Amino acid sequence: MEITSIFFDAAGTLFRLTHTVGLHYALVGQRLGIQLNAEALDRAFGLSWKRVPPRPATGVAREDDDNSWWRELVDDVLGQVAPGMHELDRDNFFEVAYEHFAEAGVWQLFPETATVLEELVTRYELAVISNFDGRLRMILEQLGISSFFRHVFISSEIGYDKPDPRIFRRAIELSGHAASAVLHVGDDPERDWQAARAAGLHIFELKRPQSSLRELLAIL
Repeated sequence: MEITSIFFDAAGTLFRLTHTVGLHYALVGQRLGIQLNAEALDRAFGLSWKRVPPRPATGVAREDDDNSWWRELVDDVLGQVAPGMHELDRDNFFEVAYEHFAEAGVWQLFPETATVLEELVTRYELAVISNFDGRLRMILEQLGISSFFRHVFISSEIGYDKPDPRIFRRAIELSGHAASAVLHVGDDPERDWQAARAAGLHIFELKRPQSSLRELLAIL
């Protein structure tokens, strides 16, 4: 069947952070008058990302847009790098950090993203499918690419996270396309390639920095 729609992963595929997570957390700390080491924050975030329990598979929108999950992760990070931080300071840190990652200048497009989307949108219906929350729509708007996408499928609203193939199946249902007519583009072997393939989608395996979205144009 002919491809009629292309789904894109978001972070790591369309855009990336301007600095490491640890440096952004350190910048948040500076706003609050708290000195934190960016490298230590990076190490702590990596550990926390692996050990904080996964978000529940609800099949419906999670009621707090995953805010409480992010709070648990940030608490775990701060517990490693600043175990003596007062609870009120932790509350303030989380609130500022949560807003920080939706601010302009925190994320940047990969160099080829806008050009590739401009070419593809004339031939295909485009969508984003991501393990993110409602902040993603603001990020896409700030980066100037929101108008390219007919749908933005977010795990906090779908109720399933990649690599659960049900997030792709639900997105297919909502988009109105047959799975065999959709190509998914992503950079993660498990969350993108395996999960989308399990849901019956075609796959473009984005392997940065060896390849970019320009190779997608070549195969299409």
